Amino acid sequence: MQIDFWAPIKLSIEIAAISGLLAVFLGIMSARIMVKRQSMKGRMLIETFFLLPIVLPPTVIGFLLVVIFGQRSPVGELIYTLFNQSIIFTWSAAAIASTVVAFPLMYQSAKAGFAAVDQEIEDAARVDGGSEWKVFWRISIPLSARALLAGAILTFARALGEFGATLMFAGNIPGKTQTMPIAIYMAFESGQSTLAWAWVGMMILMSIGMLVVVQIFQRTHS
Repeated sequence: MQIDFWAPIKLSIEIAAISGLLAVFLGIMSARIMVKRQSMKGRMLIETFFLLPIVLPPTVIGFLLVVIFGQRSPVGELIYTLFNQSIIFTWSAAAIASTVVAFPLMYQSAKAGFAAVDQEIEDAARVDGGSEWKVFWRISIPLSARALLAGAILTFARALGEFGATLMFAGNIPGKTQTMPIAIYMAFESGQSTLAWAWVGMMILMSIGMLVVVQIFQRTHS
């Protein structure tokens, strides 16, 4: 069987980009709310829920996603009614799995960044007539830029390297859900070590590139 070397690479980048953007957005919004509402009821429970994907094994996350989005669940039934197909074993399933496992990294980075912003600066901007959105966009985001960028890079890297949850929830369908980590595993299992090494090399190079970007940004903004 002929193997398309670039298909898993292209698919991994696409999934990591979409899920990374989604995780970045959700992480920033969630962190902003949690930082500003320190006295929120159930705050500890909510934050524990946000961070669960860090400590849960990927297979557990994949299992829970299958249960939540399966056709026998309310969510799965609704999706099947709307789109006439299940979300399991699809490109969307791979993106959802990557978003779930990558979200906590962005949340933690954004939370640390927002918590470090001087509250007096934000209050001064409000006194000068700035709306909450302007204060957030023009004050909080720029002052947290280093933490947010680092979080975004880590989030993309985590989404790029997701394996367990994706395999359980999206499966191993070449050209559709077979990402680089899954392709590496399958190549290794089938004795195609040269092919596996080629994909491993690509992932290492991409990871090094992302780390270099973070270091350059931190040096230029230190």
